[in-house]
Amino acid sequence: MNKIKLKRKYQIKPINFIAVFLVLFLISLYLVFGYIKNKIMPSIFKYASLEAKKFSSIIINDAIDKYITDKIDINKLFLITNDNNGNINSIDFNTGLINKYLTKATKSIQQNLKYIEKGDLQKVEYKADLLENYDETSLKNGVIYYLNSGFIFNNPIFSNFGKQIPIKISLTGDVISNISTEVTNYGINNALIKVYANIKITEQVMLPYFDKSVELKTKVPITLKLINGSVPDYYGNLNTTSPSLTIPTN
Repeated sequence: MNKIKLKRKYQIKPINFIAVFLVLFLISLYLVFGYIKNKIMPSIFKYASLEAKKFSSIIINDAIDKYITDKIDINKLFLITNDNNGNINSIDFNTGLINKYLTKATKSIQQNLKYIEKGDLQKVEYKADLLENYDETSLKNGVIYYLNSGFIFNNPIFSNFGKQIPIKISLTGDVISNISTEVTNYGINNALIKVYANIKITEQVMLPYFDKSVELKTKVPITLKLINGSVPDYYGNLNTTSPSLTIPTN
């Protein structure tokens, strides 16, 4: 008697196309965001950092002008002593006087950056100068600049196209300031003394899905003085930098 062989039927399970699509979509999304983060965002962040520095420089320069340059008496800033023949014995720098004004300027810089971060434009001291370069509506939203996404192509043709990317800044560190001086020879037996205010700010430059801290350093000239005649070897406090002034952000 012949045995009847039954063929086994193999049932192919249907592929879950939705699951495959989701997996491929997530992988593609991961690769796209990785490309944006590693290739595109550094270029955008570099531009945003330059814009943040430009923006902050307006506030820093205005604060230095208002609280130091317009207030200080250059004749009181340099303490010059002479001998009986009228020759200069020494030149001292009045650090106490300059630090008094520098403290006010530093506080002003910190407060105004905080006001702009919160969009409280009415309290900003230097509103007129800022509005010459920036849009008032944007500043009220805490945005210092809108960058068109076409910028990533590095081509002037596309730079004005694409979705606008808001650039915001947040003061995350202390505002640190100090005074430095430079003494250089000027002509025959003369010296030129230059005084600078050095401001260092730590800010958070914020972009959509991306933010990073950046340290901004600015050196602003305050005044200069030409010393005529016999110049001494001793310049008092002019050869050293004055102590740093730190204004907390709290």
